[in-house]
Amino acid sequence: MAPFGLMFSGVCLLKKSFSLFSHASSLTRPPVWMGAGACWTVNSSRFVNVIPAVKSLTTIAGAPPKRPLNGYMRFVKQQQPLVVREYPDVKAVDVIRKIAQQWRTLTADQKQPFQQASVVAREQFKVDMQRYQSQLTPAQAAALKQERRRRLAKRKAIRRKRELNSLGKPKRPRSSFNIFMAEHFEESRGTTTQGKMKMLREDWTKLSTSQKQVYMQLAEDDKVRYKNEMKSWEEHMMDIGREDLIRRKETHKNKTATKGGKQKSKVKVVKTKSAGATTVRSGKKA
Repeated sequence: MAPFGLMFSGVCLLKKSFSLFSHASSLTRPPVWMGAGACWTVNSSRFVNVIPAVKSLTTIAGAPPKRPLNGYMRFVKQQQPLVVREYPDVKAVDVIRKIAQQWRTLTADQKQPFQQASVVAREQFKVDMQRYQSQLTPAQAAALKQERRRRLAKRKAIRRKRELNSLGKPKRPRSSFNIFMAEHFEESRGTTTQGKMKMLREDWTKLSTSQKQVYMQLAEDDKVRYKNEMKSWEEHMMDIGREDLIRRKETHKNKTATKGGKQKSKVKVVKTKSAGATTVRSGKKA
């Protein structure tokens, strides 16, 4: 059995912890001594007093500093564990929706500490980034610039894909193997996705030509489906003023045909010494 003094100390510490928690939960506005840096975390109808900690963006050697979160994302990061604890059976996407609803109900004064913390973090990020870039060699700086360009292109492609999906762009036609894979994926051998894919490739190579012909015909039918759906979709895009999403194949063909149809006639200018006149001769041979 533990000594009485040690047990008494543990009970006192536990009592202090519960009293601090009760006191923090009962607060409705930040005290004056906390200043403008204080903020609130929203848990249902209660507000818990929290001071936003702005961490320095110092990173490990060789890695660039991470871009800081904006005010809303700071609120999400702070609220997510509280909402998950209150709604343990709710899906992650619904948790984010609840937090977004809480953010919309906050007043400008309640949002201000999160936004102010984001501003301070951005200023620190600029300082850390300048320090990081000053230590790079020209080759490392070029590689960093190339990596940033690649990330921006990837982000742009994701945004464009989301936009096309929201506008109902038809899905591209599937290949014969993709149709075969979708049909036999569940019954395929293998415990992981990669294992199933490997087994399906082996099964596909073992099929006879006549067996593959069935899936090849389905792929051809899917191409016809895609062509018809794309024609209707592009007509709809023309109607709503989104000509920028229309394919440019016809225009490219017309330009190519026009470029190939032009023939430059070579003209030679020959000056005769005796007459002093200028004679123009065509470059074509008779």
